[in-house]
Amino acid sequence: MRPRPPVKGRGIVSGTGLIVTCLTATLAALVFSLWSYTDRPGTGPDVLSARTLRTSYGPLSALDQDFLVKVRLAGLWELPAGRQARTKGTTPAVRTAGRHLVEGHAFLDERVRGVAARLNLALPDEPGDQQKRWLETLDAAQGAEYDRQFANLLRLAHGRVFSLVAQVRASTRNSLVRDLADDANTTVLDHIKVLEATGYVDFDAVARDMATAPPTAAPAPAAPSIPVPDPATTLPPPTFRPPPEQ
Repeated sequence: MRPRPPVKGRGIVSGTGLIVTCLTATLAALVFSLWSYTDRPGTGPDVLSARTLRTSYGPLSALDQDFLVKVRLAGLWELPAGRQARTKGTTPAVRTAGRHLVEGHAFLDERVRGVAARLNLALPDEPGDQQKRWLETLDAAQGAEYDRQFANLLRLAHGRVFSLVAQVRASTRNSLVRDLADDANTTVLDHIKVLEATGYVDFDAVARDMATAPPTAAPAPAAPSIPVPDPATTLPPPTFRPPPEQ
């Protein structure tokens, strides 16, 4: 019996099918590998950016790190400014604002250093150049001019960090940063209120500052046209209780 001749083209079809099958299997393996990696917690595209750090408390983004540094820097110059205002301020309202700054930033500075230690993040040990110039401005001012400089410089600084706190609180995935942002929000808002209650804040200057890039030098706000309010009726109660006066 004669063997049947091979069907023309059958080998080509079979070979093509084998190639397609292999390519499909390879593609499926690649897709599965990619899916299994990106689906893990903390491995989204933004988490894998160069400046994001992996921690056991959640991803620590570049914005989170900037927030921690700014909280530390705020304490490094606003604590001495608050201490100075408690004795150099010429009105009870300014001295009360200084007390709030001392209490609030002593609390926040301890908090941020503790958080940074748990996240293994280095923090600065001295104020920035602009903050040093602000302290020099306050050192040189006297009388009512000191009161105006203190209220406006500190109000501008708190306005800038307040918007950063809100952004971090809304976006962070790190539990330690989230808790710190809660504390910072309460403290900064308290400071904004007591600074405004001095009656020296130039709100036009505040609005201009928030609408433009931060200045490179310490601003010199003009004196407000409104009178200094009675602190007994306008100041909110302090958020933190100070130690008894000696």
